[in-house]
Amino acid sequence: MVLYRKRDSGPGVAYHRTQSVRTVLNEGEDDEIECIGYKRSVLRVVLCYIGMIWTAGILWLIFYWRADWKLKCMAYQVCLSEATWVLIKDGYTQNHVSKVQRLTIDKDSGLTREDIKLMLRKDVLVNSHEFRFFRYQKLKYIWNPTDGVFSKLRALDDGVKSYEFFQQLQGLSEDEQRKRRFLYGENVINIRVRSYFVLLIQEVLNPFYVFQLFSVLLWFSDEYYYYASCIVIMSAGSIFISLVTTRKQSVMLRDMVASSHMVQISRSGEEFMVDEKKLVPGDVLVIPPNGCPMTCDAVLLTGNCIVNESMLTGESVPITKTPLPNNEQEANVIYSPEEHKRHTLYCGTQVIQTRYYGSELVKAVVVRTGFSTAKGTLVRAILYPKPMDIKLYRDALKFISVMFGIAAIGFIYTIIVLALQDATAREIVLKALDIITIAVPPALPAALTIGIVYAQNRLKRKSIYCISPSRINLCGTLDVVCFDKTGTLTEDGLDLMGVVPAENARFSKMVTNIQQLPFDNLLVAMTTCHSLTRIQGELNGDPLDVKMFDATNWTLEEPTETESSNFDMLMPTIVKPPGTVQNYNETVPNSDFKQVGTEVGIVRQFPFSSSLQRMSVITRTLGEDHMAVYSKGAPEKILSLCSTKSIPEDFHKMLVGYTKQGFRVLAIAWKPLDPSLQWHKALKVPRDDVENDLQLLGLLVMQNKLKPETTPVIKELIAAQIRIVMVTGDNMLTAVNVARKCGILQPHDRVIMVEALPPDGIKVENITWTYAETDIPPESPSQETSLNAIIVQMEANHKTNYHFAMGGKSFAAIRDHYPYLMPRFAVSGTVFARMSPNQKAQLVESLQELEYSVGMCGDGANDTGALKTAHAGISLSEAEASVASPFTSKIPNITCVPEVIREGRAALVTSFSMFKYMALYSVIQFVSVMILYSIQSNLGDFMFMYIDLCIITVVAIFMGRSEAYAKIVTRKPLSQLMTTPILASLILQITVQALVQTTAFFVLKLQSWFEPLVPNEEDYYANIKCYETTTIFLVSCFQYLIVAVAFSTGKPYTKPIYRNYLYSGALVVLTIFTTIVVLVPWDKLENLLELRSYPVYAFRGVIIGIAVGNLVISLLIEFGVVPRYWLKYILECMWCRETKPSRKFNAVEIEMENDPEWPPLEGASYPTVEHPAEAGEDNGNSSKELLSNQETQTGVNEKGDGVSSTQF
Repeated sequence: MVLYRKRDSGPGVAYHRTQSVRTVLNEGEDDEIECIGYKRSVLRVVLCYIGMIWTAGILWLIFYWRADWKLKCMAYQVCLSEATWVLIKDGYTQNHVSKVQRLTIDKDSGLTREDIKLMLRKDVLVNSHEFRFFRYQKLKYIWNPTDGVFSKLRALDDGVKSYEFFQQLQGLSEDEQRKRRFLYGENVINIRVRSYFVLLIQEVLNPFYVFQLFSVLLWFSDEYYYYASCIVIMSAGSIFISLVTTRKQSVMLRDMVASSHMVQISRSGEEFMVDEKKLVPGDVLVIPPNGCPMTCDAVLLTGNCIVNESMLTGESVPITKTPLPNNEQEANVIYSPEEHKRHTLYCGTQVIQTRYYGSELVKAVVVRTGFSTAKGTLVRAILYPKPMDIKLYRDALKFISVMFGIAAIGFIYTIIVLALQDATAREIVLKALDIITIAVPPALPAALTIGIVYAQNRLKRKSIYCISPSRINLCGTLDVVCFDKTGTLTEDGLDLMGVVPAENARFSKMVTNIQQLPFDNLLVAMTTCHSLTRIQGELNGDPLDVKMFDATNWTLEEPTETESSNFDMLMPTIVKPPGTVQNYNETVPNSDFKQVGTEVGIVRQFPFSSSLQRMSVITRTLGEDHMAVYSKGAPEKILSLCSTKSIPEDFHKMLVGYTKQGFRVLAIAWKPLDPSLQWHKALKVPRDDVENDLQLLGLLVMQNKLKPETTPVIKELIAAQIRIVMVTGDNMLTAVNVARKCGILQPHDRVIMVEALPPDGIKVENITWTYAETDIPPESPSQETSLNAIIVQMEANHKTNYHFAMGGKSFAAIRDHYPYLMPRFAVSGTVFARMSPNQKAQLVESLQELEYSVGMCGDGANDTGALKTAHAGISLSEAEASVASPFTSKIPNITCVPEVIREGRAALVTSFSMFKYMALYSVIQFVSVMILYSIQSNLGDFMFMYIDLCIITVVAIFMGRSEAYAKIVTRKPLSQLMTTPILASLILQITVQALVQTTAFFVLKLQSWFEPLVPNEEDYYANIKCYETTTIFLVSCFQYLIVAVAFSTGKPYTKPIYRNYLYSGALVVLTIFTTIVVLVPWDKLENLLELRSYPVYAFRGVIIGIAVGNLVISLLIEFGVVPRYWLKYILECMWCRETKPSRKFNAVEIEMENDPEWPPLEGASYPTVEHPAEAGEDNGNSSKELLSNQETQTGVNEKGDGVSSTQF
């Protein structure tokens, strides 16, 4: 019996089984995997090797392609504690195999059990001298015998308290470094560049080339020497190009991540220069004054650093990194690189310069090295990208399976026919196997990618780069596109409109000329509450801060040692009013500022935090006997920190007035600090101790302008009925206003703002809905709101176009506590504001669960998760962080989105056309060979060469060159092969081509001059030159060209066929040449192709007539029958298929339309209990049923995360 035991750990730790065969690792994280233990059996291994020999290596090939099958055949499941191999199942249902290794702790390592326990904070030794681990995607997973589970090898980024870092400031000894290096390895990010020989073996063992090799050997055996030789030459060229491209990409990636620097470390109080590869977690880095590239992740302990993190965030604005807090209140806080990112220096970023106090060095402790670092994570995202379930390829494999079935029928037919004709055994085997190579198109997978390759090159010419070409087809199916706001729809920079001062709990008029402000706390706040710095004489920092500071006309200076003595301590920055005359002996009264001789020093910065939505500074004005704290941030956050006496009554009205006009509003507040607070205490005081009981100083009003390209692109997408969603971290009303300005929301559309309140133990959970044009509601629903009900403030005609707008908190509450309503919000939600990076990704996932094809366009690190999750993520950043996005645009506006959609549609329909063409090519040739086998004949060597090399190859190469149509039309292209139009097209065209060949064959037999073939029993190949083979060959040549024309769709997804000049020119040339072969009795050419000349010239005209009739019928089917909706309805009726909503979101739309209470009228009640059926209504059930994968979400567990406790 398998038992479960819950680990007594923090959130995110998996349940695991005692002595279990399988367990879940990294539960709740993006890289969650399932691990299953296996142990090899000697008997099974022997039997498998015998099977490999008996099958002539076929079983070995299968095991090479499917390592998980090999493991299951050679090993049996065992407890993880005994496993020598593990089968890993990732979140994308893909299987991986890894060997469990043992690392021996010997004398050379110098490690002891106590050393291991000290480094890992747990005992992982299986016995006294070794531990077990496996590698997965460049990371180590170590066996923990105490807990009975493998866990990711972590360094100082897991479970380390803040005070522990300060205990390591002296650094590690050389012996300690050597011990840690033995466990963690060197600090390198190695990209393996395989040799050409290894790449060649891997390429040749690709299933496509294995089948090609089988076919070539068969053709050589069947004496098709010329044709087989040409195929070998073409395949060799293809392999050569693939090898060069693959190795070039590997070398490029290796060079991109390569790093070789000497770094300064502190060891036992002394500084040494060492190679970066020697760094280990726990080493103390010394950051030089002029900066350096970071080669590891480290937590800053002393001094400040100005860092360029464009590699991670895509934003070149320097960021100030401050030391990890070192005070009693935060001493026991667990360090996290994500939560403490303002104190963390990330690998791959560039430290521009440092700030330090006196002679103290700027030091940081290494927390992660190698592939565990931020840069290593990005590299792993490149090496192991998220696989996409491409329906086209899945359907293509199904079709190949069908063709294998047809080939099996032909295989049996051939054996029977040739056996009845007394053919030799060798002849029967060769001809029967040849049928398989004809019926199954080995080039189909390669042909499907041709259109993608051309589309990728066209995008590249438009400065749009794609690292995941398979996503291009998905772009052609997009139903919804999510846009970030700031920097994507709007300009990066903000223009300062003015400030609205608040005095004595009253707002004054807006001041647009900041230099006219009186010299008071509001002005000082604008000059000090920022993170600006000077780099090489230039003012650098957040664009908003730069605009704010420049408007004051003050001066920012880097302090000198002389100036620092006036403040008792070196200041990171000093700001001065214009025309300041230094007069340090003047005493400035506390109650009044004096411009002459006044300087303000910034003692300490509390950096901006997205979770806190504010930043603060502690300052000291020269001559004053106390310090002051200034805060700036989101109005609702600053409001919660202010004394109610300082808040004007019309605060909400003023805020709504500006946000409705699309302005970005920040609030500014301050308070004087206790005179007893000295600088050394100010450097350690917790921010919560000073960010309270503030006095509101006013509002900072900034204007964020739309990019000129935004509105036309939005209109184009909406006209094509592609849904637009805005997902931003900005204020909700500002986002709604921008959405209206750019056309996402139409003037007549209603916007319903949704606020959800999770249960707090006192108030029953509820949702408040407010019509956006009314006054903004309070931040939280009022106490008067009726419990367990939704209040809707709308006009009577509530079934008109409406859109939901909600904030990040409401989104989280609905997702966790109202999962059955989430489908409706996902379908009708248009504006999502105050969204965190994780919530953006969760929104994309919610849309995907409803079977939307989702695109995402953003410009910063905050969008990385959503860009990775979306079917088509388009980054407007050129930073290395954009590697997480399939597409990167060097054009910093959203014009890239319609370009990607157009090219995606062109590539998708081209892939479908190529699929149908390759299918018809196989069937046409299959029918030809079947007819000729019945008379003991076949196509000749040069006939095959002309068909495959001159016609098929030319068509396959040039068909994909059709460029995208200029307009994005409303009707989306088909996204699946197994649909009525495509299947109808294939079935009808196959029928026509088969009937035409059969008709030509029987028409030939009716001719008075016709002499049937008398088979030559001794020389089979002498039977090729006959009337039957000549007729079938000539008719089939026209058929290959006819279906090429029929399947060239043209607009509305690609330009007309005549605009593809090489393709149309090639078709014309091939048609003319084939017509010449038919009409002109040219002996040399007929002998080369092994054709028999017709004694009556008129029959040549009959062949031309058959070809013309074939052309007319094929075009009529493709452009007259297949596109008609009546055909679809007839076929569905014939197949007794019930018409249902095509996708889940369609069903949700129908459900909402049929629900008379959705959205409710004012005063109406809508059930908000966990299970809607309990309220006596069925309003929420359908949505819940639609998402069968989310059924467990309705059973919210004790943590409120919506995951059933029975889940693994």
